[in-house]
Amino acid sequence: MTTAAVEQRARRRRKREEPGAASAADPARAGAEEADPDAEEAGSDAGSKRRSGKRRRKAPAKKEAVGDDECAEELDEEEMEEEEEPREEERSEAPKKRVAQPRKHRSDDGDEDSEVCFVGDPIPDAEAKERWPERYKKKVWTTFVVNKRGDEDEDLKARCHYLKAKVDGIVYDLGDDVYVKAGDGEPDYIGRIVEFFEGRDHTLYFTAQWFFKAEDTVIKSHASIHDPKRVFLSDEKNDNILDCIVSKIRIVRVAPNIDLDAKKKAIPDCDLYYDMSYTLAYSMFTNLPPEKKRAGSETSSTISSEEAPNTSKAKSHSDSEEASSGEKNVIALLDLYSGCGAMSTGLCLGAALSGLNLQTRWAVDINSHACESLKLNHPRTEVRNEKAEDFLALLKEWEKLCKKYKVAASENGEHCCFDDDEADDSSEVPKGEFEVGKLVGICYGDPHNIGKVGLKFKVRWKGYGPSDDTWEPMEGLSKCQGKIESFVRNGYKKNILPLPGTVDVICGGPPCQGISGFNRFRKNTAPLEDEKNQQMVVFMDIVEYLKPRYVLMENVVDILKFAKGFLGRYALSRFVAMNYQARLGMMVAGCYGLPQFRMRVFLWGALPTEILPQFPLPTHDVVVRGGTPNEFEQNIVAYDETQDRDLKKALLLADAISDLPPVENDEEHDELPYAGPPRTEFQRFIRRSRADMLDFSFDDERTAAKGKLFDHRPLKLNDDDYGRVCQIPKRKGANFRDLPGVKVGPDNVVEWDPEVERVLLPSGKPLVPDYAMSFIKGKSPKPFGRLWWDETVPTVVTRAEPHNQIILHPEQDRVLTIRENARLQGFPDYYKLCGPIKQRYIQVGNAVAVPVARALGYALGLAFQGRVHDDKPLFTLPKSFTSFGQATSTSASTKAVGEIVE
Repeated sequence: MTTAAVEQRARRRRKREEPGAASAADPARAGAEEADPDAEEAGSDAGSKRRSGKRRRKAPAKKEAVGDDECAEELDEEEMEEEEEPREEERSEAPKKRVAQPRKHRSDDGDEDSEVCFVGDPIPDAEAKERWPERYKKKVWTTFVVNKRGDEDEDLKARCHYLKAKVDGIVYDLGDDVYVKAGDGEPDYIGRIVEFFEGRDHTLYFTAQWFFKAEDTVIKSHASIHDPKRVFLSDEKNDNILDCIVSKIRIVRVAPNIDLDAKKKAIPDCDLYYDMSYTLAYSMFTNLPPEKKRAGSETSSTISSEEAPNTSKAKSHSDSEEASSGEKNVIALLDLYSGCGAMSTGLCLGAALSGLNLQTRWAVDINSHACESLKLNHPRTEVRNEKAEDFLALLKEWEKLCKKYKVAASENGEHCCFDDDEADDSSEVPKGEFEVGKLVGICYGDPHNIGKVGLKFKVRWKGYGPSDDTWEPMEGLSKCQGKIESFVRNGYKKNILPLPGTVDVICGGPPCQGISGFNRFRKNTAPLEDEKNQQMVVFMDIVEYLKPRYVLMENVVDILKFAKGFLGRYALSRFVAMNYQARLGMMVAGCYGLPQFRMRVFLWGALPTEILPQFPLPTHDVVVRGGTPNEFEQNIVAYDETQDRDLKKALLLADAISDLPPVENDEEHDELPYAGPPRTEFQRFIRRSRADMLDFSFDDERTAAKGKLFDHRPLKLNDDDYGRVCQIPKRKGANFRDLPGVKVGPDNVVEWDPEVERVLLPSGKPLVPDYAMSFIKGKSPKPFGRLWWDETVPTVVTRAEPHNQIILHPEQDRVLTIRENARLQGFPDYYKLCGPIKQRYIQVGNAVAVPVARALGYALGLAFQGRVHDDKPLFTLPKSFTSFGQATSTSASTKAVGEIVE
């Protein structure tokens, strides 16, 4: 195009965009907005079709804070999510479909450059029908409908197709990348021309496959951390009148690259570039399929992987010399914010079932009791009880030490050899000083809480035992360089800490306590400025530093609700900015064989050299309830209602715990014998041994106790609460409303019965506490609520007090035991917990449901081994995956257990 032509075109465009210059859009657009049903399904309506059940339940009314000092316990995050609907300012709208706008009509001045037309002869009919068969199918005239605009409700049909078109004197070819006119005041869309055709209405159309900038994707407000020249090719296509085309643009395809600096150098001079695809469903950023030559296109180019260096697979510790660990073919897992290890345990069990030897090499958590539980059940794991940010700082210091003593990986990927013998330390120790025997630990932080943060070594003093070990700063050990070198060499050999490139998989659920509904100072406009949400940043920083091949992040659904999903979008944005493929889904625990609902968010990440794992479809027929923001409703992992599915019946409370022996409120034994054989398939499965579960955490199965039931003891209630519980009837739906002196009004609000004198307990306190009457404005049946055998539990919580939740055993006067809660979370019975009673409840309540993690581990194993056969986000687990459950339910008309009719 000549300079004069460009200026002339710019003048015309400015004139057309002046206020008042707009004319009515061409009514002959013939339904371009509605033309692509696939694109429509990927938009706002997609989520409504993906359900594992038949009906959604509306979220309950928002929960009020406890209003009585007598109930000193506050709701925890688990309970909040069951009661609280997102606030109005936190709601997200469903994604909107792109609709190109025709530009303003040109004046009839006879200017040849203003002509909009196709160029050349039409494509021969036979070829056109082969390339675009849907355009030439005969209409079923009995169902032909015309809407108010005169648009056909069916897809646009074509009279003929073309290879070229002319707009404003510029010739466009199939495959050209172009700017397309958007709505008034909006930036132009970016698309690729994939079709030119004349419609049955004689209107000229082109089909655009859309590119998205970061700000146009689910990332939105986090787009500033991305290269403004980077775009993502979507699978969204629709038809637009030819006059919507604005101009050509040069977009280059670049091969994905782990090394971001190398990638930048590989990008040639261009307007924009792309290296990933973007799909609305499941918020996916994935590798592009192999490029096919685009007909007639000379404006776009591809930088091949040969031209883009450093795209080979990251060399992991499992791929390198395994002499450092003495094991072969072990896939190394780092569990961050590990808790007692439920997520990594499930991942390893599922991976083993797929044939992958995934092992938890390292685990990090700030809760010492959770770390103790994890170490007890995974004795070969390096468990670190420290803050995640201190762990990251330690990793950086550890890499420096390994390089200093030349034990880190060399540039060619090989690990340096070294002598196993401890290096001699010839430094003399002055008289009067303690002598360092050896170093037995390393950390970064302030273990003695003296206000001095830094790199510390744990010293075993010569002549003293482990009880006298102390943490000493590295600078205070300047005379012990030989001891430090020996520790680093042996620590590297034993793989006590991961180095960049040595981790295959990272999993974790960074806590985001700043989004809790009880946080009165929540930062809606800037959630990451809240220190309580900073762990999300730390998690991503660790991923960026270690560059694992795969990442799985878990979190509560509120990260997609609070502040319009700010934290969820941030996590996706960080993955994509680091060149990771990403896929986000919400999974319901009950759908994978548990008698509880419990929806959680899971985010897969994978390097561009790897296959991005899929989400496993449900195995059990559990109704997926509402409560998700509109924009993320399409991320629920479930079957389309139109899909055939062969699901097992939803599990009930009795399926999980009916075989457990009765215990009293004051039970004190941590180990008990089983009362009898298992009664259900679930119980048979959950009682399996480590070997049968394919759990290889122990070298020897004999090291784990057999035939013992661990942690089957409840939180002991105080005398007042125990007295109240004893008077709750043993029937379905019983709660404090059944106690004397309480009546329920027609609006389901409790009130005092004026004809009944208030009953007092032996302590003098009332049988019915005030806080129960005022909880949720008197509308909640939860205080002192009794579960029943044929019910499912909404979600296992971290506390066992019955003041504001339904947690009483159906037939025994106590709360559910730790083991009963663990059963509801899918922990195998051999999994033993440590710490005080309340701490064990917290560990179980905070855990990822083990069957969900197991299903995800199976998906990871398939991807890791290259056994994924398509690029779809979902896959069906094999029948052999669940060897427990009830009879299958295949009829679409069969009512799902627990279904709530609105």
